[in-house]
Amino acid sequence: MAKLLNGRIESNALKHKPTTRAGVMITGGGYQGKTESACEVAAAFEDRWLALHHYLNPDALPGARDLHVPVAYVQTPVTAKPKSTCKAILSFYGAETKNMDLPDLVRQVASSLHDHGTKVLLLDDITRLRMHRADDQDTLDLLRAFMSMHVTLVLIGVNIPASGLQREGRCDTGTGQYIYAPARHAQVHGLEPTQTERRFDLVELDRFRYDTDEQIAAWIAHLAGVENELRLMDASEGMLTDGVMPEYLYQRTGGVVGLLERFMEDGCREAIATGKERLTEELLEGITIDLAGAPGRDAEAGEVPAAPSPRAARTRKRPRNTVLDDRGPAAAQGAG
Repeated sequence: MAKLLNGRIESNALKHKPTTRAGVMITGGGYQGKTESACEVAAAFEDRWLALHHYLNPDALPGARDLHVPVAYVQTPVTAKPKSTCKAILSFYGAETKNMDLPDLVRQVASSLHDHGTKVLLLDDITRLRMHRADDQDTLDLLRAFMSMHVTLVLIGVNIPASGLQREGRCDTGTGQYIYAPARHAQVHGLEPTQTERRFDLVELDRFRYDTDEQIAAWIAHLAGVENELRLMDASEGMLTDGVMPEYLYQRTGGVVGLLERFMEDGCREAIATGKERLTEELLEGITIDLAGAPGRDAEAGEVPAAPSPRAARTRKRPRNTVLDDRGPAAAQGAG
């Protein structure tokens, strides 16, 4: 994901032709680190871009001193409409939005993106758009039209393929890209003079798995990184990676990095409060991951995953590998 996203952002930022910039869609389950991963890639690009131009906006007009903002992050409104989406983008810049109709808001968005030298626009929780609503369809058309503003549009959401966002697009089997017809708002508001089709690369960020040796090793490596960041007085090497602890943590979190982070935070607070200063299975048994009412999350959009209960973690066991079992002559004859 990081390689594709970084390559797309850098390639688009260095283009000078007045063409529509290809975008990226990042999908996956809730709490799986999509936003954090995308923001890390975008932040690294911003650091490089600012250093390349000596922290000055290369496209700034003479006498203008607009803040140089190569990357903008906006959360999609829960009840997204074209006007509310434009206002959410403009609020990132602190721009004025009062007494503006939609055409004025769209022009103000275009001006803000250009004046601040924005090269990347990240729109989080994009699957809050419901494609059975006319307002949401208009909002998606408007977002596609933003691609003509010479920015890389990065859409982040839960289970994008099932959301209907790609309903009007088709997948190019040769490139793996989704291709969309021209947006209606581009024609209505004159945002794009050409009929260039919009393209998105779809990237899926999945949870950790625990089925093969490689998957288990990747999970343990992640736990080792988490363990290295914990600052408990009685913590020891292998606290999260030795014995049955990796499997137990996987069963409690389902391999979802966001749930693991929440689990570790609550566990550390309990370890400090009780004076144990160490994470053990016994201590973690008393911790319940409760995501109900999580701020800024829309459960109806799939942004809040179900957390396994402690009892489910104790009773669930991995099936025994029977590949090398000797089933006897009877089984061999039956197979023949």
